[in-house]
Amino acid sequence: MVTGTQGGCLAVQQVKAGLVMGDLKGVYLSVCDDLQLDPNPCVSRVLTEAHSCSSGISLRLRGNERRSGVNRLSDTDLLLLSKTLRNEGSVKAVDLRYNRIADEGAGHLADLLQENEALESLDLMCNDIEVQGAERLAKSLHQNATLKRLRMTGNKIGNKGAMHFASMLQINTSLEDLDVSDCDLGTQSLIAFAIVLNNNRNIRSINISRPLLFSLQEETTIHMARMLAVNQTLRELHMGKHGMTDSGVERLCEALMINCTLRYLDLRCNRISRDGAKCLAGVLKKNNTLEILDLSSNRIEDDGAVYLSKAIMQPHCKLRALSITSNNIATTGLVSLTKAMVSNPQLTHIYIWGNRLEEPLCVAFSQLIASGRLLKEHTDVFPYEVDGHFYLAEVFHGLRRHYYWTPSYGQDGDPASNAALALNTSQCLELQP
Repeated sequence: MVTGTQGGCLAVQQVKAGLVMGDLKGVYLSVCDDLQLDPNPCVSRVLTEAHSCSSGISLRLRGNERRSGVNRLSDTDLLLLSKTLRNEGSVKAVDLRYNRIADEGAGHLADLLQENEALESLDLMCNDIEVQGAERLAKSLHQNATLKRLRMTGNKIGNKGAMHFASMLQINTSLEDLDVSDCDLGTQSLIAFAIVLNNNRNIRSINISRPLLFSLQEETTIHMARMLAVNQTLRELHMGKHGMTDSGVERLCEALMINCTLRYLDLRCNRISRDGAKCLAGVLKKNNTLEILDLSSNRIEDDGAVYLSKAIMQPHCKLRALSITSNNIATTGLVSLTKAMVSNPQLTHIYIWGNRLEEPLCVAFSQLIASGRLLKEHTDVFPYEVDGHFYLAEVFHGLRRHYYWTPSYGQDGDPASNAALALNTSQCLELQP
């Protein structure tokens, strides 16, 4: 027989169980009451709007949302959120970009990662996490077996913080995508990542762009080249803003002649000239796995573009996307690339804005788009005619134009503006049985 008091306690337990099972906002408010802290209205709104689907719930708690009344999350908010999600199995992704999360908040997330068995993606881009927070997060991933994607972009974890993540990769068996770009990495941590990836068989994508390097010997590039020669699982490598010269590119290309898995190579914002482009052209002639090449903001000029064009014309070249924006390329190089596109249908995406777009090139691109060979969503220029002369206007398309920000309208991660993601997704679908 159940007494009134016992029945009341049982009812409360059933209500709490129901909240945990289905009502995220209810769980959140209950946690706030238990800790006697005020709920964040932004968190409450997002939890109210959260809807489960076949792939699970994705919580978007970005501090740069273009909504009225957005309050950036603090460490206290992370305490409440982590306790709310600790036993929640339906939430698969949490986006916490552009908030005020510091080391204490990172510690709360580390506690969450140790207990939650469902979270697969965590985005902490552009917060205030430093070395201690990075250490807590890295150690929490020693035993975590579910998180596949971690984005730390823009957190000043420095060389020491990055070393903790490199050590973590020796133990963790689930993480597939790690982004530590713009994190003030140093030579030591970059070399550590290269050494760990010699044996790691899980990482598919790593972004180590914009480190703080003070040596001109390109030791980090040499170690990455050695890694590529033996690693057989890495699909995506981002090495933008490394100060890489033609000598470093030559070492990378020697490894890429052997590597048969890398599909996306990002070398934007380096010091690569025509000689480096010639080495990459040699890779394209022999390597049939590289599909996306980003050489934006280098200086390959006409000669480098011609080298790449000759490689693309080879029937076995599998390159699908090429970005050569801001490379001081004129008519000769750019027209040669349009001819290469006519010869090889594999190349479907090309981005050229920031070069010397003279009228012969404008006419050639107009013909490519008019014939349907080049879709307007697959390039960053659009032709128009004035008084019988053709010109090209810039269009906000590219491989990763939505990397640091989200659009105020339209689809976030639009395939036209974030083509690399769309191409990688299609590649994954093709590989599925």
